[in-house]
Amino acid sequence: MSTSPMMQQYLDAKAACGDSLLLFRMGDFYELFFEDAKTAARLLNLTLTSRDKGENAVPMAGFPYHQLESYLGKLVAAGVRAAICDQVEDPKQAKGIVRREVTRIVSRGTLTDDALLDPRTSNYLAAIACEPSSKQPVGIAWVELSTGRFFASQSAPERLADELARIGPVECLVSDASDPPSMLLAGITVTRRPAWAFAHRQACENLSRHFGTVSMEGFGFSDDDVPAIRAAGAILDYLIETQKASLAHLDRLVRYRTGLTLEIDESTRRSLEISRTLRDNHREGSLLAVLDRTVTSMGSRLLADWVTNPLVEISAVESRLDAVAELVDQPLLASELREQLRPIHDLERLLARITTARATPRDLSGIVRTLRVLPVIKAKLTARQSSRLNALEAQLELLPELRAALDAALEDDCPLVSNDGGFIRSGFSAELDSLRELAAGGKQWIARYQSDEAARTGISSLKVGFNSVFGYYLEVTNTHRDKVPPHYIRKQTVKNAERYITPELKEYEERVLTADERAKELEQRLFIELRQQVADEAKRLRATAEVLAETDVLVALAELARQRGYCRPAIVAEPVLRIVDGRHPVLDSLLADGQFVPNDTIAGPEDGMVLLITGPNMAGKSTYIRQTALIALMAQLGSFVPAREATVGLVDRIFARVGASDELARGQSTFMVEMTETARILNTATKRSLVILDEIGRGTSTYDGVSLAWSVVEHLHQHIGCRTLFATHYHELTQLETTLSRVRNLNVAVREWQDNLVFLHQIVSGAADKSYGIHVARLAGVPSGVVERAKQILAQLEHDHLDPRGRPKWARGRIGRAADLQLSLFAEPEHPVLEKLRELDVDQLTPMAALALLNRWREELCGPAMSAGGSETSLAEAAR
Repeated sequence: MSTSPMMQQYLDAKAACGDSLLLFRMGDFYELFFEDAKTAARLLNLTLTSRDKGENAVPMAGFPYHQLESYLGKLVAAGVRAAICDQVEDPKQAKGIVRREVTRIVSRGTLTDDALLDPRTSNYLAAIACEPSSKQPVGIAWVELSTGRFFASQSAPERLADELARIGPVECLVSDASDPPSMLLAGITVTRRPAWAFAHRQACENLSRHFGTVSMEGFGFSDDDVPAIRAAGAILDYLIETQKASLAHLDRLVRYRTGLTLEIDESTRRSLEISRTLRDNHREGSLLAVLDRTVTSMGSRLLADWVTNPLVEISAVESRLDAVAELVDQPLLASELREQLRPIHDLERLLARITTARATPRDLSGIVRTLRVLPVIKAKLTARQSSRLNALEAQLELLPELRAALDAALEDDCPLVSNDGGFIRSGFSAELDSLRELAAGGKQWIARYQSDEAARTGISSLKVGFNSVFGYYLEVTNTHRDKVPPHYIRKQTVKNAERYITPELKEYEERVLTADERAKELEQRLFIELRQQVADEAKRLRATAEVLAETDVLVALAELARQRGYCRPAIVAEPVLRIVDGRHPVLDSLLADGQFVPNDTIAGPEDGMVLLITGPNMAGKSTYIRQTALIALMAQLGSFVPAREATVGLVDRIFARVGASDELARGQSTFMVEMTETARILNTATKRSLVILDEIGRGTSTYDGVSLAWSVVEHLHQHIGCRTLFATHYHELTQLETTLSRVRNLNVAVREWQDNLVFLHQIVSGAADKSYGIHVARLAGVPSGVVERAKQILAQLEHDHLDPRGRPKWARGRIGRAADLQLSLFAEPEHPVLEKLRELDVDQLTPMAALALLNRWREELCGPAMSAGGSETSLAEAAR
C-alpha cells in the first residue's frame, strides 16, 4: 500500500518519539492516528473517525491547536507522555509539504507551562540508580524543570522510600535492566530508560558537557558519589531527548547532604499529615496548608521545602526565628512587605521559560513588573536587627539596567503570543515606528481614496473592501454599473454588485500590507533580543527570586504567629520538651477561637522521658501526641508555635506510628505494617529523637499485644532513652511508672454523668481507671442490646481476670525495685508472704496470733480494703 507524503512524515515522527502519543499539527488541528487515536479518544473523550475510508481506513482523532494545553493536562494527568509535532516552517514559503518536527515530549515530570502546574507545588522529576539486589548506596537525583533546581544524593536502599517521600516526585526514571522498587508504584509515574543512560561514563560526559566542566568536583562530588552522578546523568539525558531546547537554566547541580535536616520517614509524614492529608491525600487540611500564608508562588513552594526539611542546627533555626520575631514585633513593616510582595510574578518559572525559548511577551512583562517593586522591598529590609533580614537585603539585586531596557521596550499590557505584534512601545525603535506609520498611513490613504473616487465617478455608494483572495477592491452596485471608468479592472461578480481593482489601489495595498508584515517581523526580532537580555541575567535574577521567596515565607510565618497567638520557641541542645498550653496547629485553626482545649507536655531526664497516655477513644490521645510532634517540627523549621510557652530540645528524627492501614499490594496486613514500622523505630531512633506511638499491639491477641507494648516501652526507656509519647489502652502498662524511673503516667480526663461520658480533652497526671470502650460504642450508635450484653461480658471478665484491686491476675505482683521487676509482667518474683509461711512454726502459734497473721498477710496481698468491715469477724469465727 502506497503512503502519502503527509502520512510518511507522520510515521517518521512517530518512530522518533517512541511510546509517546504523537500530536501531529495539521493546519489548525492536532491529529492522532492508529492506536494513538484510539487511546486519545478514550482518555480525552474525542470523536474517533477515520482517514481513507474502506478496507484501509486509519483511525483518527484530533482537536483544535489552541486547546493544546487543556488536552495536554488531561493526558499528563493520566500518566501518558505526549510528543508535540509542530510545523517548523511558514506554509506560505514552503515548497511542497510543510516541514514538521517533534519539538518536545511532555510528561508529568517535564511540565513548564503555568496552565499545567500547581503554582504552590514543586513538580519534581527523579531518577534512581541502583543495582538489583545490592546493598550498595542508591543514587537519587531530582530536578524541577520549571524552575531549574537540580539535586543529587545517595541513600541506603532501606531509606529510599523515605527520601522519595521527602522529595515527592511525580515521575521517576528507572533502568529497564531492573524492576522498579515497589514503593514507586503508588502515585509516581515510572518511566523506563535504557541501561546505558545510567552508565557512569555516559553520565559524566553528559554532565561535564552541559556544565562546561572537566569533572563534577567543583559541585562538591567525589569518587564516592558515583551512584548520585549516574542518577543525575540519566535525568539530563532524558531532558535533552524530550525538551529539544536549551537547558541553560539548569546551571548548577547541588549535592544534597543528609544529616543537615530533620529526618522524617515515609510513615511519619503520612501519620502527621505534614504536606498531605492521610484520608484523601489533599493539601488542604495538612500542616502545610495551615502554615501557608504566603502571597507568592515562589514563597509557597519554599515554605513547602522548609516544612519537608526542618533544620537540625540551632544557629540556623535561631536565625530564622530572629527574623520572624522582628516581623512579629513590627506589624507595620510586615504588612508593608506583604503588600509589596503581592504583585511579584513567579520569577523562577518565568526564567525557565525564557532560557528554554518558550517565553511570551507577557512573561517579559512579568519580569519588568517584578523589577519595578524591588527598590521598595530592598528599602524595607535595610538596617534590620535580625542578621537574616540584613543578609536578604544584601543579596537582593535590583538589576536597574535590565529594568530600564524592558521598561523602554514593552507596552504595559503585553499579549500572550509574539507573532501578532503590538507589544513594543512607540519610540523604542525608529524603524518599527516608521513601518507602523506607513501601515497606518496607507489605511488612511485608502479611506481618502474611496472618498475621492466616489466624488470623481459620481458613484455615491462606491466603497473599498478587502478579502484574503483579492486584497483591496472597489465595489460598485449594478445600479451604477454604467458609471464605472474604463481603467477599472473587473475581478469578481457578486449579488447585485461588481468588484474592481485599479493599479493605483494595488500599489498602495502592497505598501500597506508589506509594512504591516515587516513591522511584525521586526517586533519578533526585538522580542528575541529582549528575551536574550533577560536570559543573560538569569543567574542574578534567580538569586533575587530566592530572596523574594524567603522574605515572603518569613513574613507569612510572622503573620500566622500574630493572628493565631503563637509563641517563639526556645531551642536548646538538651533532650527536653516543655510546652505550656500547646495546641494542635491544624485543629486549632479549624475550630472556633477558644474551642480547642490546650494541654501541657513536659518531658526530659528530670520529668520523665516516656509519657504513657491512657484514656478512652475519642478523648484526644492521638491529637495530643500528634500536636507535640508537630510543634517540635514547626519549631525546627523556624516558625513560632501554637502554645503559651515552648522549649524544644533539638530533635534529630521524628517517628510517628499512628493509626492502622493495610498494605495489601505488598502482601502486608495491618499488624505486619504496625510491627514493621515499630521495628524501624526501635532500630534507628537515637537519644535525640522524638517518638510518638499510638496503640501498639492492638492488631493481635490481648496477651500478645500487651506483651509487645510492654517490651517496646522498656526498650525505649532502657536502650534508647529518647523522648516518647506512648498512647495506649493497655492499663497494665501504667505499672511501669513504678518500675521504670523515667516513665510518667498521663491520662485524658473524662467524666461520667447519668451513664453518659463527657470528654474533657484535658491531659492530667496519673493513669485512667478504665477504658470506657462500651460507652464509646454506645455513642457511635451500636444497638443498645449489643451494648448491654457487652456490659455483662465485661463484668464477668473483670470478675475472672481482675483481683479486688482491679489489677489483672496474670500480671499481679508486688512492686519493688526496678531492677527486680524489669520483667515483672512475665516473670513474677516470689511474694515475701510465701517465705514467711515457710518459716512459720505452726505448733507454737496461738489462735489469736494466727488470726493476726492472717489479717496482716491478707492486707499485704490484697490491700487494706479487704481487711475492713466483717472480714475480722469471719476470720475469728473460723479460728474458734
